[in-house]
Amino acid sequence: RSSGAPMPFPPPAHTPYPSAIPSSQDHVSRSASDTYYIDDETMLRGHTSAHQASLLQNGYDTFLCSGDVYRRDEIDASHYPVFHQMEGVRVFPHLEPAEGSDKVQGNKEVEDDLKDALEGMVDAVFGPVEKRWIDAYFPFTEPSFELEIYYNDEWLEVLGCGVMQQDILRRAGRAEQPGWAFGLGLERLAMVLFDIPDIRLFWSEDERFLSQFKDGEITQFKPFSKFPACYKDVSFWIDPETPFHPNDLCELVRGVGGDLVEEVKLIDEFTHPKTGRTSNAFRINYRSMERSLTNEEVNAMQDDVRGQLESAFNVELR
Repeated sequence: RSSGAPMPFPPPAHTPYPSAIPSSQDHVSRSASDTYYIDDETMLRGHTSAHQASLLQNGYDTFLCSGDVYRRDEIDASHYPVFHQMEGVRVFPHLEPAEGSDKVQGNKEVEDDLKDALEGMVDAVFGPVEKRWIDAYFPFTEPSFELEIYYNDEWLEVLGCGVMQQDILRRAGRAEQPGWAFGLGLERLAMVLFDIPDIRLFWSEDERFLSQFKDGEITQFKPFSKFPACYKDVSFWIDPETPFHPNDLCELVRGVGGDLVEEVKLIDEFTHPKTGRTSNAFRINYRSMERSLTNEEVNAMQDDVRGQLESAFNVELR
């Protein structure tokens, strides 16, 4: 259903943002708290939507593309600074309105086709399951939806999708042709299918993990060990003159502890009624997936975090 020659997937660095994707300087897709910038002009892609325009301009009406994406994000069992995303797009040239018709956003026939296609994909992956559609917001689709499934006695979000904003298609040379798009995280899908509890395991070289899986087979992960956690708290007054976002702390902690950090969680936030100053308290969970950590090495990492936090963001440690 596509046309044009196969295209190699572009490298992960690109300018923010391709001209066919409308985004202002303050657009969510360019937020410094969520995005890795190499310099003022170059960023690592935060999602595969960055390459929709070039594929559309090369004549593809229907395509899937998968690639590595990079985000400054929170630290927990389901988030990692690099992961793999799959993007799917379908454009409907035969549904382009007649010339002179009113320009509208959204198309019910396209929306119905989107939901039908994705429900079929979910059934092919998980088997027949109960599903529900949730109205959502995404930067480049309108209307937008999340698809959830009832799996293993709980509702799980599987993917986000929607009818493509017509301005994106116009900028890609598709005029008033309508289309839909979806995106899903491949690691999160695998975590559900293989019952993998922690996204860090995908980067493990431990044979106790790797030996459990074979190409073409879905097998349930069997935990091989659970080493003790070590919790350390850090609290501080935020400098009102220095921009700070919780993702900044996560990135700092990740730089110090790497995959030895299991979670960073905000446990308290307080604004002084007289001074107006804001205090944050975070709990850092250090835990290796392969060995027990010593108090000495955890204390050293925590001291490093506190020192860098103080110097980088001018906070007052408590």
